[in-house]
Amino acid sequence: MSDDASRPSESPSSPRMARDGVDLFEALDTTIQTGGPEAAIAKLIDDLDSAGDYRALLDALLLKARHDLGLPLLPWNSLSGLAEPGRGRFEERYVEAIRLVASRYLEAGEIPSAWSYFRAIGEPEPVAAALDRYAGTDDAEMLGRVIDVAFQQGANPRRGFELILEHYGTCSAITALEQAPPADPAIQVGCIGALIRHLHRELHSNVRADMARRGWTVTESPTIAGLIAGRDELFADEAYHVDVSHLSATVRYSILVTDRDALSLALDLAEYGRRLSPRLQFEGSPPFERTFEDHLDYLKALAGDDPEPALSRLRRRLESPAEDDFEATVPAQVLVNLLTRIGRHEEALELLAERLGHLPDQMLSCPGLTELALRSGRMDRLAVHSRRLGQAVSYLASRLQPARSANEERPTAAGKRTD
Repeated sequence: MSDDASRPSESPSSPRMARDGVDLFEALDTTIQTGGPEAAIAKLIDDLDSAGDYRALLDALLLKARHDLGLPLLPWNSLSGLAEPGRGRFEERYVEAIRLVASRYLEAGEIPSAWSYFRAIGEPEPVAAALDRYAGTDDAEMLGRVIDVAFQQGANPRRGFELILEHYGTCSAITALEQAPPADPAIQVGCIGALIRHLHRELHSNVRADMARRGWTVTESPTIAGLIAGRDELFADEAYHVDVSHLSATVRYSILVTDRDALSLALDLAEYGRRLSPRLQFEGSPPFERTFEDHLDYLKALAGDDPEPALSRLRRRLESPAEDDFEATVPAQVLVNLLTRIGRHEEALELLAERLGHLPDQMLSCPGLTELALRSGRMDRLAVHSRRLGQAVSYLASRLQPARSANEERPTAAGKRTD
């Protein structure tokens, strides 16, 4: 905390009445005369705290800090002009005061206000924990501010995304994920998992409701595939049970999830999608032109089924791209991700070196040469490829880095989204 410029900014306000109903300023004058400065400051702090005027409470706490430390009382909220060691001691009290005020805001349910204070002192954890417990509110303005703090400002992106789903719906959640995805890949994957579960619940419920309207016996299958088995009538006349654009987007994102339950639900969504009328199955982006069919093969491979259908299809899509044609490298990057996810690291390493070695790591949406060499323990192959590609630094590092044994723990990471 270097100076008062880092303090949260709010409109100051002060209660005119003390807790006993007496004019606050008269009460302070009386306390100065009867109890001295310490008692007057303590009374001010107590009254402001009781009144919930936490912004003014911060200034009162800083006034007390200056008085206790024997520093000039004005300006009470600034570090400028203070010499050491007084500056350091005051800064400690400054942080303590902000922490206390932030906690008061949290206790009052004012998450956005609390965030501005906790963020100022670099302590986001209390707000993140409060957001985990936050159940929403009928106050639309407050809800919007809380979601902004949680998702856009990064206090707790996963919970913020869940709140978007719960209160604004699937469309808004997908838009948020596309426009401002969490910077942490693990958090992004958690958000995608929440999206999959949300849409699966909605679709499962809608299919059951349609079956009930038709007078059919509604099975207790937990899967959508179980509900629709042998029920082609559900898709007659281009019928559908959930917004197809939402379904397509969710299935596209689903290849990033690593949780087994989320993968199973994503498979169920793709299985439903492939049963839709061809007129509703819009063409996707390479290498997933058939959005539901192609993602279904990929998801099956991730889930532990035979990976060859997905691998064979992706291999057929490989091209020899020009060095400046990034889009043409997408199938190879998707294939590298799949090989990595199913543990075939050496194959991924060779493919990357052959097809993508000309790309810098920042242009890759899959693991790079170094990561794959570490995963496979093949420093010798990294040396070969580094020499061929003219990468002297990685070549020397690969020669000096001892190869890891197959039993050693290696880095783990989900594949990155490429479509």
